[in-house]
Parts: sequence; C-alpha cells; structure tokens
Amino acid sequence: MIPQDSIVALATPSGAGAIAVIRISGEDAITIGDSVFRSIKNKNLIAQKTHTLHLGHIVDNNKTLDEVLVSIFKGPNSYTGENTIEISCHGSTYIQQQIIQLLLRKGCRMADAGEFTLRAFLNGKLDLSQAEAVADLISSDNEASHQIAMQQMRGGFSNEIAKLREELLNFASLIELELDFAEEDVEFADRTQFHELLNRIEFVLKRLIDSFAVGNVIKNGIPVAIVGEPNVGKSTLLNALLNEERAIVSEIAGTTRDTIEDELVIGGIGFRFIDTAGIRETQDVVESIGIKKTFEKIEQAQVVVFLFDSSEFKVSGLKLKVELEKIKNQFPLKPLVIIGNKADKLEDSEIQNIKSEIPEILLISAKEKLGVEDLKNQLLSFVNTGALRNNETIVTNTRHYDSLLKALDEIQKVKYGLETNLSSDLMALDIKEALYHFGMITGQVTNDELLGNIFANFCIGK
Repeated sequence: MIPQDSIVALATPSGAGAIAVIRISGEDAITIGDSVFRSIKNKNLIAQKTHTLHLGHIVDNNKTLDEVLVSIFKGPNSYTGENTIEISCHGSTYIQQQIIQLLLRKGCRMADAGEFTLRAFLNGKLDLSQAEAVADLISSDNEASHQIAMQQMRGGFSNEIAKLREELLNFASLIELELDFAEEDVEFADRTQFHELLNRIEFVLKRLIDSFAVGNVIKNGIPVAIVGEPNVGKSTLLNALLNEERAIVSEIAGTTRDTIEDELVIGGIGFRFIDTAGIRETQDVVESIGIKKTFEKIEQAQVVVFLFDSSEFKVSGLKLKVELEKIKNQFPLKPLVIIGNKADKLEDSEIQNIKSEIPEILLISAKEKLGVEDLKNQLLSFVNTGALRNNETIVTNTRHYDSLLKALDEIQKVKYGLETNLSSDLMALDIKEALYHFGMITGQVTNDELLGNIFANFCIGK
C-alpha cells in the first residue's frame, strides 16, 4: 500500500555545518512547505513550476527562523515520485531542529530509515535491486565499490535479470496454455528453443553467481593478515603501508599483544590489514592469548603476508622454512606472500642466496619504505578485476546471491524435466519457482518483512 502522508527528515549528516538540507515528501509536501515559507518576492510555492529554486524565510507565526533556499519537485518527476521539497538552511543544529519541529506541527511525521527510497520503489521510480544499490553507493569507500553500486543503480543488474525473466515468462505462458488443451495433446512451446533459452539462462546465472566472490571482497574489503615472529618488522610494515604511525614499533619482542587493523585502498580496491602478535613459544599468558588470536585472524584472512628478518636468514633459514611449511599446510587455499624485511642490510651475495632458497620471496625494507609498492602490486594481483574493467555485472548483495542460487536450482530442474520428457504441469511448477526467485531480486515479488529488513539498513533522510 502506497502511503499518503507527508514525511520529513534531515537529508544531510546530523551536526553543525555550513548548510543543512531538510527533505519533505508526500501529497501535501508543497502545501505544508508553503505554509511556513515567505518568499522574498511574495511567491506562492504551490503555483511554482517543478524543479525550481526559491529564496525566502522560514517563519513560525511572526518569528523568522532562517533565510533558506527551497527546491520544488512535483510528482511524479521527483526522487520519490511524490511532491517533494528540500529546504536548504544554515547548518546550525538549533535551526535544523526548529524547522523540523515546525514542520511536524504543520502535519508532517518523521521519516523512517530509508523511507524516501522505499516510496521511490513503491511508486515505480526504482526496482528493489536499484533501491538497495542506493545504500551501497552511500557506503562505498573506494573506486571499485562505487563503480559497482553506480552500475547497479543505473539498472545494469536489473535489466539483465528482467530480460531473462521476461523470456522465461513467455515460455511459461505457452506451457500453461498447453495445460488448457491437455486433452488435445498439442504443444505450443517449441522445445528446442526452450532448451536453448534454459541453457542461456543457466550460463548467465552461473556467471552472476561466480561474480559474487569478486563483488563480496570489493564491497567489504580484502582482509590481509601480517604474520611472523616477534620483532621482524610487522608493525613497521603496517605503518609503511598506511603511511602513518598506526602501530607501536619497538625492539622489545612481543610488543604487539593484540591485533591491530586498518584499511588501505590500492588500485581502487579496499584492503584491511591486520597486524598480529608475533608467533613464537612463550610463557607470557597475555602474549599467548595474542598468538592464539593471530591464528584466528589467519583463518579469517583471505591473504596471508608472512614476514621475516632477511638479515637473520643465515642463522634462522631452516627454522623459517619449517614455519612456512606449517602455515602452507594449515591454510593450503590461502594466497601466501613471503616477504624478507630489512633487505637494506643485505649484501648482493646474501640476496642471491635467499632468492635461490625461496624463489617467490619479495625483499623489502619497511623502515626505508623500499619495495612497499611491489607488495601493493602483488596484493592487487590476487583480485580478479577483469569483470570490473570490462564493466560486467558484479553481484555484491547476499540476498541477490541467495535468490540467484535458488533460481539456478529451479532452472536446472526445468532443464532436467525437459530432457526427460517430464509432464508440462510439473515443469510449470518449477518454472513458477524460478520466476518467483527472479522477482524477489527486482521486487516484483515482495512482502512487508522483506522490505522492512532492506530499508531498515538505510540512513534516515534517504
């Protein structure tokens, strides 16, 4: 049911600033705005054209609250599809609250989280996946996540799903028609074309499902655990990567007792670096807890950076190899970057020796920031950005991923039924289920609980 009341909320971040924007949407939005607005040219807001700006004052009885600029958007040509006005006022928190309280007294109610975008969906301005992309766009903190959210908000993902759904729906209609003429034993749906369609749908669904692995890491960042023995330069490396003194650096072994995390964007992709406690045998209870957490963080990480002191390789090379094998055996599926730190202390002959023993090693000096860019490039190589570069549809939403998996399962059932000459009525049931899961993505199938869960994660005012 499309609500008819008018809602109000602060559309800009709360707190003091240069300006603030207060948004009103609903059938009576312009009428309510006009009741508190005094134009410097005596304009009536109701009589003004859509997409126009008007300078004046917000007045509470005879008290002037602020000089403001009012933007008018008449439905259906607005973000929500309803009459909408936006009041740009000065950014004092007192002024913001005074204006909002005045509008509440004039008949507005406070908007719920995401209610403006919910109304846009209900009024057909956005489908559900586009609406969800709005939240992703607001929370995007790197180039890649921004690019994916923009592509989805423009309808790239929706269009792909809608096209498949429409083609499947056409065949479903023909299958249903066959059921109406079951006694005549006629076929309206060309089985060969239907099989080709199912193959094409299966191919697209598998591609979209596979893209979630990339989309998920782009959206949430790639966790990278920096591990190694105490005092090999893990904290120094973290500081060099972040270009700031984030972690405590000391020559005392075991300084890092807990994990330290921070984020860095490399080539448009977010990485979450985790500086862990040094791995060694210890009797210190607190340090032991830190080492236990280190292995927990390795478990959670998608990439492991193993750091050692290359200047000590002559003495501890054998022990190092044992530690490396232990990590490789314990986490065989995780990419492992082996880094020899303090390479600025090495002679050329020592460098050649280490490289011959460990060919995949990357030699750096975290303190002097030598080789840090090479490490960044290597980390970036673990991310498959091909789909991103080619502007392909990438799935980042867990709800969409789940619906795609279920749709694929139903499509494969239909395909099997077609290949085994299953009766049309049984195939029709599986087709309906596939259409249902397609509809769940774009919002052609919704319920109040689903919409509540989605829009509850929005900020108020959007």
